[in-house]
Amino acid sequence: MKTKAIFYHAGCPVCVAAERNVANALDPAKYDVEIVHLGDDKSRLTEAEAAGVKSVPALVLDGAAFHINFGAGIEALR
Repeated sequence: MKTKAIFYHAGCPVCVAAERNVANALDPAKYDVEIVHLGDDKSRLTEAEAAGVKSVPALVLDGAAFHINFGAGIEALR
């Protein structure tokens, strides 16, 4: 069974680089990866915050948020 992974970002250069290098490196046999651009889809901000996302880019795996690098604080996306 695959695990869902959600990669949240805001489209900044740090986020795009993290998407290329981290999100795309996950084994597709193990993870269903969803990419969420919070700059374009602000309706998902509450969901990201509930998952523990404090800044983007962030990857949520098994209910845990992993902050990869600091591109922008979540509050800056509102």
